[in-house]
Amino acid sequence: MSQSKIGIVIEREYMERVKKKSFIITTILMPILMLVLMGLPALIMTNIDASITNVTVIDNTNVILPELKDSKSIKFRPATDASVDSALTREGTDAVLVIPSGIFDSKRTNLKFYSNGPSSVGTESDIINQISDIVEAKRLKAYNIDNLNEILESVQPDIVLTTVRADKGSEESSSTAFSYAVGVGMTFVLYMFLLIYGQMVMTSIIEEKGNRVLEVVVSSIKPAQLMMGKIIGVALVAVTQMIIWGVLLAAMSAYLLPALLPADAMADVAAVQAGNFDQISDPSNIEMIQAVGMLGDAGHIISLVALMTVFLVFGFLLYSSIFAAVGSAVDNIQDASQLTSFAVFPIIFGLIFALTAAADPMGSIAFWLSLFPLTSPMVMVARIPFGIPTWEIILSLVLLAAGFIFMVWFAGKIYRVGIFMYGKKPSIKELIRWVSYK
Repeated sequence: MSQSKIGIVIEREYMERVKKKSFIITTILMPILMLVLMGLPALIMTNIDASITNVTVIDNTNVILPELKDSKSIKFRPATDASVDSALTREGTDAVLVIPSGIFDSKRTNLKFYSNGPSSVGTESDIINQISDIVEAKRLKAYNIDNLNEILESVQPDIVLTTVRADKGSEESSSTAFSYAVGVGMTFVLYMFLLIYGQMVMTSIIEEKGNRVLEVVVSSIKPAQLMMGKIIGVALVAVTQMIIWGVLLAAMSAYLLPALLPADAMADVAAVQAGNFDQISDPSNIEMIQAVGMLGDAGHIISLVALMTVFLVFGFLLYSSIFAAVGSAVDNIQDASQLTSFAVFPIIFGLIFALTAAADPMGSIAFWLSLFPLTSPMVMVARIPFGIPTWEIILSLVLLAAGFIFMVWFAGKIYRVGIFMYGKKPSIKELIRWVSYK
């Protein structure tokens, strides 16, 4: 009988949220929005002309200015005199560049760039790169070595690092950059889900407590069963959203990506996936080819989403228990702000350490924090795309499940007392005393 009562609560919490238009819109549009956000910057940079900076150059060497080349964003022109102030007031001048006479003899040179307004990073970088190349060429020419440029070009190596996982039983291509990007992306999605849906549980309890609905409901169901019903119902909403996103991503990687890429690019991807690295047409783009190959592997995408969903479920059950306890202990959202730090801070710490884990997935910090229940959902999710040992994932899930069971028991003790308390925000000592009640 108790199981059917929990089922009723689960169904109510689930259907109440899934039927909302906001859920349907965000579920369908979020993957599209993510693709647009990823591709929009590149589209803007490709199709929108950059602003042009007119730079007046005061060249005290008298040899660098003729070598400077205009670009789409920079136009160079000589100064009529050596005064910076007069050059800045010259019509059409956005900035003045002063090149010192001793630039060829000094190891370190400080260029002066006077701007009439904000300057872009690209403009400054372009100027530094051009002048560095010119100075380097002049210094090499001073050695009077015949065919020096040809000699330097011939000894310049072109080395490409291809990462191959040899610990999987067979050689497997791997893109570290892609794994890092996926790990960080999955971590942020998990972070968002834990906060949004966890606070959704807390808000629901506070509203029902304020309306005195809980007093009526607990007359026919135990408080612990009511709390679990709410938590599981909201968790299923998050799982539904994750499954839909996983299906959409898998479909896009299996059908949309091959249709968008040129035939020669897909041939390189197929060669990498088959382990035939010698057949790649452009080895310099091996990292990008590996990333596309992993992104186009629908099975790989599905496995990542599946593991992420599992950690989402257990992590959500753990943290939503804390949010449920907080919601039952207060009467309004304002009073809950201080107590929610017990749930929010570990989530934030987990996000911070997940970024460290993505940069060094086999480090000791990443390993131990991926086992600690309060941080393991995000830290382990950041490590999974790198293909870590299966036993670490299983051990992390076991410890996370144990942490969830303990947290449900702990939060249930507070919940059964808190839902009947009104008018005063409890202190930490009072919450601990509630746990000791039998």
